[in-house]
Amino acid sequence: MGRAKHLRRAAGGSPTQTLPCDVARFRLTSSVHDASRYTVLTVIRSFASKDTERLWRRHRVPSLDPRVERVALRKLRQIGAAESIEDLRVPPGNRLEQLRGDRFGQYSIRINDQWRICFTWTVAGPEEVEIVDYH
Repeated sequence: MGRAKHLRRAAGGSPTQTLPCDVARFRLTSSVHDASRYTVLTVIRSFASKDTERLWRRHRVPSLDPRVERVALRKLRQIGAAESIEDLRVPPGNRLEQLRGDRFGQYSIRINDQWRICFTWTVAGPEEVEIVDYH
């Protein structure tokens, strides 16, 4: 049984029923176990800071506490997987905000009370993503 058929059956569908995602995404994963991570393949189009890009590529960022790094990476994955800006309203702990002032046109979600992830949302997805110390 092909991987795509197996995944369709595992999702409770018949072998001919398709899932809401395209099969090409499943082909990019290395195993059935990885299929749950297919949404991470959505691309963050650009980064405004090198440290944010390093974290996205799973490199250690010395300026961030390891606990903050873990949460920040999880939030970056959420941003990368979002199909629309509204997807980031859940969970409410993200506290999605549209920014004003010198950051007009950007959005932010909270990592914790001190750190935010700021980004610009376009039709193509998130751009100019950066982790910012708000205090």
